Amino acid sequence: MKDQRKTEIRVGITVIIGIIILIWILGWAKNFSLSSNENLIDVRFKNVSGLEIGDAVTVNGVRKGYVDDMVVNSENVNIKLRIDNSIQLKSDATFSISMLDLMGGKKVDIIPGTSMQPFNYNVQHEGTFNSDIPALMTLVGSYQEELINIITQTGKVLTSLNQYLTDPQINSDLKNSLTNLSSLLVDVKKVINENDQNISKLLQNSVELTEDAKSFITQNGEGINSSLIDLKTLLAKSDSLVSKFNRITDETTAQQNNLGKLLHDDEMLKSIKSTLTQLEELTKIILQQIQNEGINIDAHIF
Repeated sequence: MKDQRKTEIRVGITVIIGIIILIWILGWAKNFSLSSNENLIDVRFKNVSGLEIGDAVTVNGVRKGYVDDMVVNSENVNIKLRIDNSIQLKSDATFSISMLDLMGGKKVDIIPGTSMQPFNYNVQHEGTFNSDIPALMTLVGSYQEELINIITQTGKVLTSLNQYLTDPQINSDLKNSLTNLSSLLVDVKKVINENDQNISKLLQNSVELTEDAKSFITQNGEGINSSLIDLKTLLAKSDSLVSKFNRITDETTAQQNNLGKLLHDDEMLKSIKSTLTQLEELTKIILQQIQNEGINIDAHIF
């Protein structure tokens, strides 16, 4: 009886331990915890792309929580995240959904941030979705027709290019061009070889000319500077003279000086015209007298 009782106790203890282990495994798999050592974060995403309740939440790549709940709205998906309260988040913390591994699956990755302000767990935060391979394949599928058209056009271009390159006339012209280019290069090389000494002498003369010019400028630097200063002074005086001439011209046009008044005085012009007319008549009389009998002078001498 005693041995049977011991056996029953051992079986009972084994079953209890097995149940405890099973409950612990289920709790670990479902992220269930009896303690309150977790913080709840509300995050809003435009698209979750296959994220499910219970998926991992990582902080800098280390699993520290799980997705607790999801609520789908007309424009967004509100997700409740539970993370270990030992994680110190800052106000500039970021939330993003990315691919868990190549086999699929999603996770929410948190970057804690570096701000000096603490994280506010009482407000809703904005999250982003990082494109992964399925999203990329979906994007490629949306451009399927455009890709087919591009491939078709590329095939046509390659076919045309092949026809162009296999054209006998083009191949002949290309060969002739390459032959002429080769001949030209040979001629250029021959000219360079024949005039090697002349080219070297020309380069040497260029160096000497440069050195002489540099020496001349160095030796006559003060004179050149003085000439430039004199030229600058002359240009300044010429500019002043032109300005004065323009001012005199403007004053004459505006009748602000004697010359302008004289040129624009109608009475004076009439007098000058009359005097010139009388002078012309007197000249005619003198010429007639000279041509006929000479100049008759009727004078009374007292």
